[in-house]
Amino acid sequence: NSLFFFVFTGRGFAFRRKQKIERQYRKLLKKGRKVHSQQNDQFTDTYPEHLKHLYLAEEEMLKRRRRPPDNSVLSEEKLNKEVETCTFSHRSVTTKGKFKKKTANQKAKEEYEKIKAERAKKKEEAEKRKQQREEAQRLYKQKKMEAYKILSKKTKRGQPNLNLQVEFLLQKIQQKT
Repeated sequence: NSLFFFVFTGRGFAFRRKQKIERQYRKLLKKGRKVHSQQNDQFTDTYPEHLKHLYLAEEEMLKRRRRPPDNSVLSEEKLNKEVETCTFSHRSVTTKGKFKKKTANQKAKEEYEKIKAERAKKKEEAEKRKQQREEAQRLYKQKKMEAYKILSKKTKRGQPNLNLQVEFLLQKIQQKT
C-alpha cells in the first residue's frame, strides 16, 4: 500500500490539470504554426479573376512606394495624376504626392470630433423639435381657451348664450372651407 502511494506521488488533481493545460497549449502552438504558414501561402497570386486588376494595381503602387525616390523634381501634372488616381480614405496625401499614415492619436481625435459634431447636431435638432412642440401646444391651448370663453358665456338669467355658440360654429365652418 505504501509502495502504491510512493509511485504516484505528485500525480493528483493539480498535476493532471497541469498536464491538460500543457497539452492545450501545445495544440494551440501547432494551430498557430499551421495558420501562419497558410496565411503566407494564401496571398501568392491566387486572386479571383474579376478582382485581379485591382490587386495588381495595388501591388504596383506598393512597389513604387518602396523604391527610393529619384532626385528629379516631379511635374505638377504627374503629381495631380497621382493624387487623383490614389484615393485611400485611411491615408492623407501630402503636397509632394507621398502618402503619410495618420497616427492613432490623430485618428482618435478625428473620431472624437466627428462624434462630438454628430451629438451637437442631434442636440440642436431635439431642441428645435421641443420648441416646435411647445409652440404648437401653446397655440392649441390658446384656441381652446377662446372657444371655452365663447361657449361658456351665459345670459343675465344664467342660460347659455345660443347666439354666441351659433356664431362660433359658423366661424368654424367658414374657416374649414
